[in-house]
Amino acid sequence: MLTIEELSVFCKKKGFVFPSTEIYGGMTGFFDYGPLGVELKNNLKSSWWKTFVSTREDVQGIDGTNISSGKIWEASGHLANFTDVLVQCKKCGKNQRADNLVEDVLKINVDGLNAEALSKIIQDNTIKCPECKGEFGEAKNFNLMFPVQLGAETTKDSTAFLRGETAQLIFANYKNIVDSGRVKLPFGIAQIGKAFRNEIAPRNFLFRQREFEQMELEFFVRPEDKKCPLLEKRQLELEFLFLSEKDQDAKQEHNKVKVSDLLAQGLLTEWHAYWLAESYLWFTELGVRKEHLRIRQHIKKELSHYSSATFDVEYKFAFGWKEIHGNANRGQFDLTQHQKFSGKSMEIFDEETKSKILPAVIEPSFGVDRAFLTLIADAYHDDKERGNIVLKLSPKIAPVQVGVFPLVNKLDEKTREVFNSLRKEFVCQFDRSGSIGRRYARADEIGIPFCVTVDFDTLNDHCVTVRDRDTTKQERVRIVDLKQYLTLRFGY
Repeated sequence: MLTIEELSVFCKKKGFVFPSTEIYGGMTGFFDYGPLGVELKNNLKSSWWKTFVSTREDVQGIDGTNISSGKIWEASGHLANFTDVLVQCKKCGKNQRADNLVEDVLKINVDGLNAEALSKIIQDNTIKCPECKGEFGEAKNFNLMFPVQLGAETTKDSTAFLRGETAQLIFANYKNIVDSGRVKLPFGIAQIGKAFRNEIAPRNFLFRQREFEQMELEFFVRPEDKKCPLLEKRQLELEFLFLSEKDQDAKQEHNKVKVSDLLAQGLLTEWHAYWLAESYLWFTELGVRKEHLRIRQHIKKELSHYSSATFDVEYKFAFGWKEIHGNANRGQFDLTQHQKFSGKSMEIFDEETKSKILPAVIEPSFGVDRAFLTLIADAYHDDKERGNIVLKLSPKIAPVQVGVFPLVNKLDEKTREVFNSLRKEFVCQFDRSGSIGRRYARADEIGIPFCVTVDFDTLNDHCVTVRDRDTTKQERVRIVDLKQYLTLRFGY
């Protein structure tokens, strides 16, 4: 299996992702997206927005600020609870995230253990510093929020914070959206944007960063609603690998189940089931293989302070099964907290019950960077027969959709005509360097789904050769039909 280090090297070499400010030595946990990376990332976000916002009548979008009042984060519980456990080496002074340290050394799951429990495990197993083999001090909680000083004067109210998640800006704005958008329950509010966490030990390339991007949706429902009218056979019959809380307690492997099975066991509500299924399906519809995905139920001791039930969609990376999507039942926690701390009512009038109510919330939360990493990792194929890498990205999100090549340089003028006609509709790349075989290989490596080649016959029959990336099959297509042909192949 492709290691995360190999994937990082590949992404840099091909222009997907670069270490940020690398010429000055870089900064741990920060990455910049290159020419191909930004196209793929934008396509990924566009797909999410189209799926969960613009094609639905019951979801609206916002774009909140990156810096927000400390009062929001006090109300949300982040200033008190948004922590990881840190241990520091007594010899070299290096900090380590305690749970990752224990998991790396002992190969056990310690999700949800507090500082005292992790400290005991480290001492009982004589775990040493991986940097210098020194001893660790007592474990302690470390808050992940980034404080920001506003203005020149230092006062109690001059300290704000880079947001630790995008969700809180949705809760802070939700009454404005209700009043201005004339929305009715049930409804959702979505947002794509940056979040910031002062991670103790960022690692595994894009998986754990200090600056990253989220795609989050808060869906507001009546607290007493037990039925979800949107839940249909498509979601109920969805089958996937599932690791339950009981399986984790018994140290058993995941099993194959359906959404209907989880409902029958009473593990989640119908609204929660609907959004969990839709979130899982978004990944598979972008081409992620089902055998590399599973859903894991959070055990009670690892639940976030705001959640009564959380399910993660996990991907099987080379470094293990890891979360790429979180789906939480936040209940009324956030709106209750903001109502309490702001002194302003968060209740809204419900036309169905003819009364004021405080909605409950289901939250599907996606990491843009983790989704990006998943799609690259799953699409990466080392094709021994071809002798090159084939990046089998879905045509829906491929950073370059069509490669346009002259068979030889003498055909540049005609090829440019074809190229210019196509790039009004598709993201195209013109390539005239090297043999046609080498150009096909370069196109494969960056995930171009279709390559169009202009040859000498084109001058007479006005046709071009279209090559399919995944099958390498070639088809002769008339230039006048080329746009329609490609549109159909892309499934528009």
